This record gives sequence, structure tokens and C-alpha cells, in this order.
Amino acid sequence: MGFAYIDRIRELIDRVEDEEAPNMQDCVCVLADAILGKHSIYIFGASHAGILAQESFYRAGGLMPITPIWAREVLVDREPITLTSEMERCVGYGTTIAKAYPMKRGDVLIVHSVSGRNPVAIEIAIAAREVGMTVIGITNLAYSRTVSSRHPLGKNMYEFCDIVLDNHGDIGDACVDIAGTGQKAAPTSTVIGVLMLNAIYAETANELVRRGVLAPPVFCSANVDGGDEMNRRLLGEYADWINYRY
Repeated sequence: MGFAYIDRIRELIDRVEDEEAPNMQDCVCVLADAILGKHSIYIFGASHAGILAQESFYRAGGLMPITPIWAREVLVDREPITLTSEMERCVGYGTTIAKAYPMKRGDVLIVHSVSGRNPVAIEIAIAAREVGMTVIGITNLAYSRTVSSRHPLGKNMYEFCDIVLDNHGDIGDACVDIAGTGQKAAPTSTVIGVLMLNAIYAETANELVRRGVLAPPVFCSANVDGGDEMNRRLLGEYADWINYRY
């Protein structure tokens, strides 16, 4: 017996590799430029879109200068969980969140929203653009273009991004038909989003080496011998553009 979800993920991986590679390579150049220029990299997503921020932060094999933007009311540990849906639609909340972070010209923002219609992600993208940051958006363009914006400006998140990475998933995110019900199960955005980001992060590390960086700022596992020592040394070298406590 095969699994329809695995088959669909394989299809999406092939499509992403074929169609998103140029944009992903642009992201590699942007991130490498930022790190070499001693600029910070931020990442944000609301609710389950924020899983990409958790994946990117303080992770063995991950880039050290990536700072997650945490917004307590749209994290999935909130109760009641429906509060996250209300808060990501709250106009002004994203603007307020952005003010809590020292974002500046030359920094980079990665923002993830599958539909791209809710104000919180839109406003954080706008705030980043206003200070002169490069904004990388991860979304589903087909999905986003079928839904109206919930922000007063009437635009969706991708319209405020310098580089857009399309996850090419189904409208509504879930992808496996449930027989006889008209419903679907199993979202694809997390798997594909993480795949794109980790491919970009790995290539960014190699791009830094190509540009002469002998030890790129990549976390070593703390559970291998010497890992803690290597991490302390690299964190010290890159401390000036890491905006989280460690």
C-alpha cells in the first residue's frame, strides 16, 4: 500500500526544485551578503507558519545569525487556541511586534504565511521594508491570489516581499482527498517550507566558504564531543549581529 501524502510531497519537491531554484539561489546570495555585512536575519510566522521559525532557530546545522520574531498571542501553545486566529487578523498587532526588534537597514526578514492574507504577517513585512530590509516571503501564490486581504491596504503579504518562494501546495494547504467526503487531510506547507529553507541555509554556508569564511556560523550539535566549545567560539565571533539571548 502506498501513501498518497508521500506521493504528493515527492511531486512538490520536484516542482519546487524545478521552479523555485532561481529564487532560492537569490536567497542564498541575500543571506550570505547579510552575514558578511554583519547584518541580522529575522524570521516570522504566525501559528503553524511559525514552525519554520522554530526550525531555523538554535538548531544543529542551522545558521546562528537567525533571530525568530516571537509573538506570544500567535504561538500554538496559546489557550484557547482559537485566539491565534483572532490575533493574526488583528490590525496593528504586527506593527507593534516589529517595534520590539532592532530591525535596521541591511537586515533580512524571512516571513512565512501560506495564504498571506492576515494582517500580522503583512504588517511585519511592511515594517521591514520601511527600514530598508530585504524581505523574503514564503507563501502559496495560487492560494494567496484567490483570497482577499484582511488588511486595510487590500494587499496580501507576497506583494510586500522582495523575493517570493512559492510552496506550490493545494489551496487550503491540505492535499489528500478523504474518500466520499469532499474534504482533504495532510497539509504540505511545513514540509516544503522547511525543505526550501534548509536547502538555502546549507547553500548559504557553502557560499560563505566560497567567499573566504573559514568557519561559517553554523550550529554544531551540542550532543557531539566538542560541540559546545565550537558553538561558544562561533557565537562569540558573531555576537554583534545575533539578536537573541544565549
